Amino acid sequence: MTQSHAPFDVVLNALAAAGEATRLRLLALLAEAELTVTEIVTILGQSQPRVSRHLRLLAEAGLVERHREGSWVFFLMSQHGPAAGFARDIVARLNAEEPLLGADRARLAEVRQARAEQAARYFAAHAANWDELRAMHLPEERVEAAIVDIVGKSPIHALLDLGAGTGRMLELLAPLAARAVGVDQSPQMLAVARARLERAGLRNTQLRQGDIYALPVEPDHYDLVVMHQVLHYLDDPLRAIREATRALRPGGRLLIVDFAPHQEEHLRAAHAHRRLGFAGEEVAGFMQASGLDVALRRDLAPNRSEGRKLTVSIWLGQDRRIISDQLPLTAREVA
Repeated sequence: MTQSHAPFDVVLNALAAAGEATRLRLLALLAEAELTVTEIVTILGQSQPRVSRHLRLLAEAGLVERHREGSWVFFLMSQHGPAAGFARDIVARLNAEEPLLGADRARLAEVRQARAEQAARYFAAHAANWDELRAMHLPEERVEAAIVDIVGKSPIHALLDLGAGTGRMLELLAPLAARAVGVDQSPQMLAVARARLERAGLRNTQLRQGDIYALPVEPDHYDLVVMHQVLHYLDDPLRAIREATRALRPGGRLLIVDFAPHQEEHLRAAHAHRRLGFAGEEVAGFMQASGLDVALRRDLAPNRSEGRKLTVSIWLGQDRRIISDQLPLTAREVA
């Protein structure tokens, strides 16, 4: 058991909430995956009102958290807050070989398989568009290698990926973070991302549906915020960068990856691009206007073997605020 401590009333409420068979099974499930009420009903074989009541009690005790994606609500074991460590301790003490819990995990595997099949159908329907876009810019391996090099190997307490899309940036960078959150406006894309992250076995990652101009995340919280191939879709890139900066903790970093200026006009109609790339000084100006210092800019131009690909630019901005003593995540404001 971990040595973290919680106030007396928090522990008392958590004990009362967890001290029931169905709610204990729920905690074990929600430590494994984000689930909707419908999915939980399928796994537990109980009625929707009964499941909803148990979830409400767990949420009120701080043992689980919820977030909305359109008309869906997802539940997950709490990742932060005074009762989060207590929730992890409870689940860690459960015997994974317990037949009841094993049966729950088997039905969870069926739910995950159904998700993966749904995501595969959506991806297949849109694969032609994505393949066309990928063919226009540098090989992803080269861009991703540059991203990993720029981010470095220092531990990341909290990572935020804006415009998470298929979840590739989370798959790439979440292993460096204690906690990672991806935000995207499209429920269909979030379904694709969720299937990818589950295949990768990343349990420190959450996905949320939300508006990039009004993020559903904690302010002043994230060490690293990533905007990968997002700005060219936006009417107001400066507003989005300001909102991303609001999520940064003092000294945090904002990584932006996008196209350099180009002349591929058909991308406006075929792929809803609002901007045909960005000049280096333009994004640097956005960062400076948002309270960031530009720490790095790197252009990845095609070499001879890659032909006439689009150049990809990377900018790294750093929050100007400085704190002398780092606050623990448990002491920070949460959404």
